[in-house]
Amino acid sequence: MSHQFPAPLPRRALGSTGLDVSCLGLGTVKIGRNEGVKYPAGFQLPDDALVRDILALCRDAGMNLIDTAPAYGSSEERLGALLTQRQDWVICSKVGEEFNAGHSHYDFSAAQVRRSIERSLRRLKTDYLDIVLIHSDGRDEALLRDGECLEALQRCRDAGLLRTIGMSTKTVAGGLLAVEKTDVVMVTFNPDAQEDAAVIGHAHALHKGVLIKKALNSGHAATPHDGARDADPVQRNLDFIFARPGISAVIIGSITPTHLRHNIEAALRATAPF
Repeated sequence: MSHQFPAPLPRRALGSTGLDVSCLGLGTVKIGRNEGVKYPAGFQLPDDALVRDILALCRDAGMNLIDTAPAYGSSEERLGALLTQRQDWVICSKVGEEFNAGHSHYDFSAAQVRRSIERSLRRLKTDYLDIVLIHSDGRDEALLRDGECLEALQRCRDAGLLRTIGMSTKTVAGGLLAVEKTDVVMVTFNPDAQEDAAVIGHAHALHKGVLIKKALNSGHAATPHDGARDADPVQRNLDFIFARPGISAVIIGSITPTHLRHNIEAALRATAPF
């Protein structure tokens, strides 16, 4: 079934990586994992038919960016089975975090980085990843300064297993350092969490890619504000985020086509020229 939108989602340069990404990307935690998550309500994992519908809706909207991770349960494997026309997608995955038996475990060793990337390639049924982010455990600066993780990623890039490197950060200082040392940074940014504005500004100045996570505060952005447009928390948050220069794309997860369509329409309004 085809979904009609007034215009395709605009695409933006991902810093100086040479990649162009849709301003809205699909987060896929909910495709593969429903335990140990921070959403306001529990949910069942979607069946294959629903995931296909979601991916078709994304394609019809002009979305080309999809975000996954080994820590997202069966997300990578399911995407590998259900994602078609690989060349049309910019796939972002991660290294460092695993989720087993209800808990996250971290390993940033060079050997594990290589194993993780090779496993992601098998699961996703592809021979390259467009973006690989360090899935930080909170020790952003230590991982970038002292660990072997970044060097291992660079070797994988040199081997053609991935195209560009970054970090999903948890601290402002780590974000600023990630901007200096990598190509892409993924940070939290919304009206209730503005600390990473400095990271976004630094990345913009250095022509680095910026991906936004937790744009809707993990589904908790639901407090009405005054004004007709502000009454919609999704619109309010996306208006706020896209008003900030330097943002390449916002990652939002959804397994409900109605919600996904609403997110797409809100992103179109938020990025429309005045």
